[in-house]
Amino acid sequence: MSNIQKKTDVILIGAGVMSATLGSLLKELAPEWEIKVFEKLANAGEESSNEWNNAGTGHAALCELNYTSEKSDGSIDISKAIKINEQFQLSRQFWSYLVNNNVIRNPQDFIMPIPHMSLVQGGKNVSFLKKRFEMLSNNPLFQGMEFSNDPEKLKEWIPLIMEGRTSNEPIAATKIDSGTDINFGALTRMLFDHLKSENVEVNYKHSVKDIKRASDGSWEVKVHDIDSGKIEYHSAKFVFIGGGGGSLLLLQKTGIPESENIGGFPVSGLFMVCNNPEVAAQHHAKVYGKAKVGAPPMSVPHLDTRYMDNEKTLLFGPFAGFSPKFLKTGSNFDLINSIKPNNVFTMLAAGAKEMSLTKYLIQQVMLSNEDRMEELREFIPNAKSEDWDIVVAGQRVQVIKDTEAGGKGTLQFGTEVVSAADGSIAALLGASPGASTAVHVMLEVLEKCFPQHMKEWEPKIKEMIPSFGVSLVENPELFQEIHTLTAQTLGLDEKELAYS
Repeated sequence: MSNIQKKTDVILIGAGVMSATLGSLLKELAPEWEIKVFEKLANAGEESSNEWNNAGTGHAALCELNYTSEKSDGSIDISKAIKINEQFQLSRQFWSYLVNNNVIRNPQDFIMPIPHMSLVQGGKNVSFLKKRFEMLSNNPLFQGMEFSNDPEKLKEWIPLIMEGRTSNEPIAATKIDSGTDINFGALTRMLFDHLKSENVEVNYKHSVKDIKRASDGSWEVKVHDIDSGKIEYHSAKFVFIGGGGGSLLLLQKTGIPESENIGGFPVSGLFMVCNNPEVAAQHHAKVYGKAKVGAPPMSVPHLDTRYMDNEKTLLFGPFAGFSPKFLKTGSNFDLINSIKPNNVFTMLAAGAKEMSLTKYLIQQVMLSNEDRMEELREFIPNAKSEDWDIVVAGQRVQVIKDTEAGGKGTLQFGTEVVSAADGSIAALLGASPGASTAVHVMLEVLEKCFPQHMKEWEPKIKEMIPSFGVSLVENPELFQEIHTLTAQTLGLDEKELAYS
């Protein structure tokens, strides 16, 4: 332990959207607290939050079929879809608060309205989609959703996808105009610009090497200044580990009991990006299909209109790959280094259980460019190879843990917070829906780690997020009011005809 320590109130590790959100919340709730941020890369939002490293979908379960499962009796369970949608509404409210308070000046620089669609083929899948539509469209959170299995109507909605389609197989889609495309990289950079103006010390090119508990209960963080080569020691009463895929390795260094029996499995991603503006102009939606058998939910194929640097483009994917790195900029030894005596049996159990995932990843790694084009042609029959390039997306680390429901070595596909019993340190693990629900997740961090402050903070939280602590699905009038106001503030109301 170092004798020379720089003390502060809060340390945030990683300059992604999660740390940006937590830092922004804390600056509103406890402006007098001193906050320091350490990021190993040269800028904010360069890893998982970067616009090229994620799908850019405002995940609200409007189109993602993996959030609505079919039960054994044939009925559709929409409970997870409701949960994800309500969580996304919290993000919309907080972003609107930031716009109204001039923290974000031009919301169109990070969020744009875009229809969200689900598309399926085959009689069984069409039947599933129809039942899903009937369940969701009767729910206030999904008002305005349309269903069609009429090829002529689908040509109006998705001309690029329907052109040249010769199969007689049944096809159907749902469409809802209140979806969004989000540039999480731009949002992250905006929030960190604001935090710096609020005297938050943001240290780029600073890599965290170790985290240890001090005798007074605070945490000492060992930091490597990459440019100077110097080692620094900083201590804080509270530490948040928001390092994307790198969070697991840092959490393990803390030695807290909650970090035991948790492993991680890295999955890399590729997207195809359209380089022909004439083709991109023919499509205007985020269209999600169904995952193939054995594929993880994050590998659901989708054809997305995206807005990056205020330019419209078109992406298709993701294609999964395997790399032992936990970050795009990580080490090839990350996976090996994450295996500890306390999680080795958890990892081995997961390996035995997830043979279908292993098989799927091997198949994906073996795909040629022409193989990928054939998959794209399932969405766009007339797609030409010369119109599409490959982009390497970000790394995601799926959490592996022992659960009551799934037993030892269960692969988790959500986002979860792991915190010490005393709330002095917390880490965010997992992948999708991730950034879309950042506000919900960071409110969970506040509730877990600062329970003694929540009563005094609650009025301010409700000012920023009016539905905090309230079920929107049980209060449809409040949902209607909030959804309309946030659409106006964020510049989404032009397309949100269902709510006008």
